[in-house]
Amino acid sequence: MSSGVRARIVGPGVALLAVLSPGGAWAVAEPHAGATPAGPSLYGIPVDFLLFGLTLLGVALFHHKTLQVALTGLTVITLYKVLFAGFKTGAGVAGFVGHLQHEWVIVANLFCLLVGFALLADHFERSEVPKVLPRYLPDDWKGAFVLLVMVFVLSSFLDNIAAALIGGAMAHTVFNKKVHIGYLAAIVACSNAGGSGSVVGDTTTTMMWINHVSPLSVLHAFVAAGVALFVCGIPASFQQHKHSPILRDEPAGTHIDWTRVGIVAAILAAAITVNVYVNVKHPEQSELFPYIGVAVWAALLLTAPLRKPTWSLLPEAVKGSIFLLSLVLSATMMPVEKLPAASWQTAFGLGFLSAVFDNIPLTALALKQSGYDWGMLAYTVGFGGSMIWFGSSAGVAISNMYPEAKSVGRWLKHGWHVAVAYIAGFVVLLLTMGWHPTPKGNEALEHAPAPAAAVATHAIAP
Repeated sequence: MSSGVRARIVGPGVALLAVLSPGGAWAVAEPHAGATPAGPSLYGIPVDFLLFGLTLLGVALFHHKTLQVALTGLTVITLYKVLFAGFKTGAGVAGFVGHLQHEWVIVANLFCLLVGFALLADHFERSEVPKVLPRYLPDDWKGAFVLLVMVFVLSSFLDNIAAALIGGAMAHTVFNKKVHIGYLAAIVACSNAGGSGSVVGDTTTTMMWINHVSPLSVLHAFVAAGVALFVCGIPASFQQHKHSPILRDEPAGTHIDWTRVGIVAAILAAAITVNVYVNVKHPEQSELFPYIGVAVWAALLLTAPLRKPTWSLLPEAVKGSIFLLSLVLSATMMPVEKLPAASWQTAFGLGFLSAVFDNIPLTALALKQSGYDWGMLAYTVGFGGSMIWFGSSAGVAISNMYPEAKSVGRWLKHGWHVAVAYIAGFVVLLLTMGWHPTPKGNEALEHAPAPAAAVATHAIAP
């Protein structure tokens, strides 16, 4: 998700978009061909949304029972859709089967990546590379910040899940197994920020690439992401330094296992190579099979004779993955057919909605609608989910490694700097680059855009 799921209470997010959008409001399904059939509603809110909101409220309140709550919610929503509301693919069980056929590639890819990268992160930690980091990192808060910068850079060419887990593994070692929740939130935020300006760094930007958005059209997301890195990373680094300072010296007897380092490199190379090859050479095939997830697992199994993965990690990794996928499937069944009119206000609102909804269908809807500044959208939907631990796949992955992070209250309290960073990054991006909607295919607009400063001034004016 980046591949990331973004989920919580849908109603407030819908209202936010309605307020922020100048020319339209969130549109639920209309009874036309190809749309989700309109089901019952309560006070104008489809029952689907209410069930989803209750599910996610349960996740927020009962963070020790997140898997059970998510599975219960998915079951109730599925039964409601089968018996009463129907799907885009039809009514009843046949419609549900058709829906699964449409979504199975995304679900399978996320599952393979979450579980596979959990084993990769363990390989990396057991290679003892993190133990030698104190040689090179400053021994005060700046060392913690440099580690966040490393996560940011890694995510620009790796999947954000892998970058977050590698960052979590490094933090686990250099902070002597005592990692502050605010710092965990920053690791997730930096992994999502780093991938926002790269078409190979996040599922959403890769989706844009597949749909003929030029890689150059998302590159300026790094302007906002860079600001967010500092606004979020510096306070988080002070939090971590106060909680548990970075180790000053590497532990005695440290010996790097270069075979494990090679395995980590091989797995990451397989993921990157397959991602680029499929999307460049065979983009029409990319949505038909979970190529990236399968590539990761093929590399894991092929290298297993060299160093055996820690298979005992699988049960917890699978549980965390099933939790996330339950929310993803629930989100894909919501009767959302249209976003508000494309504008910088809509893009800004989608960032907050990405913390409470799945950013993959949001991105798909935006691509279908077109008319967006793709770099701005990449930043908002990519970074927004960092505000809550289950708001992105990277956050779910980190919470599997650090179970204490599974508390919405503690995440919001100690990770306050993530929301501040989101707003600061967006404001700087708007003021410096303006709002430049670009058609897919990077074709010239009918009217040439005004200078960035003029566009930003006009956009902000009442």
